[in-house]
Amino acid sequence: MDLGINGLHVLVTGGSKGIGLACAKAFLDEGAKVTIVSRSRQNLDKAAAILGDVGLVAADLSDAADAARAVGEAESAGGPIDILVNSAGSARRTSAEDLSPDHYRAAMDAKFFSYVNVIDPVVKRMAERGSGAIVNVIGNGGKVASPIHIAGGAANAALMLATAGLANAYAGRGIRVLAVNPGLTETDRVAEGLAADAKAQGITVDEARQRGVSRIALGRYARPEEIADAVVFLASGRASYISGVSITMDGVAVPTII
Repeated sequence: MDLGINGLHVLVTGGSKGIGLACAKAFLDEGAKVTIVSRSRQNLDKAAAILGDVGLVAADLSDAADAARAVGEAESAGGPIDILVNSAGSARRTSAEDLSPDHYRAAMDAKFFSYVNVIDPVVKRMAERGSGAIVNVIGNGGKVASPIHIAGGAANAALMLATAGLANAYAGRGIRVLAVNPGLTETDRVAEGLAADAKAQGITVDEARQRGVSRIALGRYARPEEIADAVVFLASGRASYISGVSITMDGVAVPTII
């Protein structure tokens, strides 16, 4: 299936590791020009060694000015951004008893604003050109509350609302905005979450992992490449009538119609 992505410029935030790295590779495989953003220059260099010909931008996306600079740098080097994939940032998992307002603020900075600070300049540039697609990799913690992911889940839920709202606001300007919500996926972030879960329950990490798998109807964690395949399709012209939705990819861990 020709997805019509060949030659398009794709910006992937958080593109040096995990799902973001898998997305960058999947778009490259489709013939796209890809620029990845990460806070760490070292991680960018490691990713470049894997990906090959890819644009690299180091930036702290929780800072609006730095995010705007990153967008400008990416477009100066690679041309107008046709597709934005947000996969940067994640909130630390914290037990409910240890939460404070500072944790909520940090979660919003780490996840919500790391996305919004990039979306804002990109969507406005796309609107001027009359086309574009934005796919936010968010997380099912915004739909299903977890006692160790309340602050991060709240940031995810806010991103889902922003996704739907921006999709509605910019649909008439030729822009689609949508999201995927992965469940447990084989990434370093999930490994960190398992450690927090194990601590909260007083069990080993292996036990926490097995409990997690036992709740997944498909019987395993997702692979980053599986999430990336969905992101690439949703960003492509083949999904031209899909917008404003957040699609759950949790292996039917939480079977629901909402």
